[in-house]
Amino acid sequence: MSVDAHLIRDDAGIRALLSRSRRIAVLGIKTEAQRDQPAFYVPQYLDAAGLEVIPVPVYYPEVTTILGKPVYRRLVDVPGEVDLVDVFRKPRDLEAHVDDILAKRPRAVWLQLGIRNDAVAERLAAAEIDVVQDRCLMVEHRLWKAGGLTALRR
Repeated sequence: MSVDAHLIRDDAGIRALLSRSRRIAVLGIKTEAQRDQPAFYVPQYLDAAGLEVIPVPVYYPEVTTILGKPVYRRLVDVPGEVDLVDVFRKPRDLEAHVDDILAKRPRAVWLQLGIRNDAVAERLAAAEIDVVQDRCLMVEHRLWKAGGLTALRR
C-alpha cells in the first residue's frame, strides 16, 4: 500500500477509521482543571461516547489520573494495542513524539483541528499508520454517529 493510501482525507476514509477505533490514546490531554480546553473536553466526549480513552499528558507530572483513568507518560508504556492516537500538540512539537508513536505502532494517528505537519504525517504513513490531519475528532465522531459524514456536510 502506498504512503498516500494511509493519508486519510475523505469522509469514506474517516468513516472507516471511526468504525474500527475503540481504544484511543490521547497525547497531550489536559486535566480536569483545564476542562474548558479541547484537549480535555474532546477526550471527555469520547469517553462518554463509550470509547476507551487512555490519557498521555505531556505536562502535569504530578497527575496520576485523568477522567478517572491511569495516566501514561509515553505511548510505548500503554499496555496492549492502541487503535488511534489523538494528538493535541502544536505542529512544531510533533517531531519529538514520532519515535514514541512508531514504537507503539497504533493503527492510526489523528492530528486535531489546527494541527498539520505533512512531514510527520508522511513519515507515519510510510510506516503504514493511517493519518488524519487538521480535523476535530469530536466533530467527526458526532457526524458519524448521527448517520453519515457526507450527507450531513451538504
